[in-house]
Amino acid sequence: MTANAPPTPTTDPERRTTDDHGHDLVSPLQAAILTVSTSRAEADGDVDDPGGDRVESLFEDAGHRVVDRRLVADSVGGIQRALDDLLDDDTVDLVVTTGGTGATADDVTPDAVADRVDRELPGFGELFRKLSYEEIGPRTIASRATGGIARDTPVFVLPGSTNAVELATEAIILPEGPHLVGLATRHLID
Repeated sequence: MTANAPPTPTTDPERRTTDDHGHDLVSPLQAAILTVSTSRAEADGDVDDPGGDRVESLFEDAGHRVVDRRLVADSVGGIQRALDDLLDDDTVDLVVTTGGTGATADDVTPDAVADRVDRELPGFGELFRKLSYEEIGPRTIASRATGGIARDTPVFVLPGSTNAVELATEAIILPEGPHLVGLATRHLID
């Protein structure tokens, strides 16, 4: 698939394979990025989004592609509407959100996403915080990064900082994403 080719559904047999152990894989991945930031969403003109930009560049550098990007304010309803659109798109293999995972009252991304998750992936948040602890120490306890499967689509909820999205994307999402998407959607092709 070339970068200019239209996205294909996750069930596309051209992107579905198995690894040496017979595990389902989907590759190249077609990801969506949902940035949650009231200050960016309400800004006039061009908006910088270093966390979202970094996720996109990491996916592209790994041979995957980003097929949709959205920017919404820190509100449960806005996050859920954008997420619903992405989950209803059969060409979106997985969703990465950035921002709104801290301990302040307006950090509502994990709460908004939790209402859409069918199956939690507690190991994602646990592993992210373990790896993050190695970089920032006990401040990692304020992170509510999480993951889950929503409508057969893996969703990863990340902090907005460039360092955090880089760590999660490089160490966890990119290595495990193709297999996780394969597992989450295997029943659609069996």
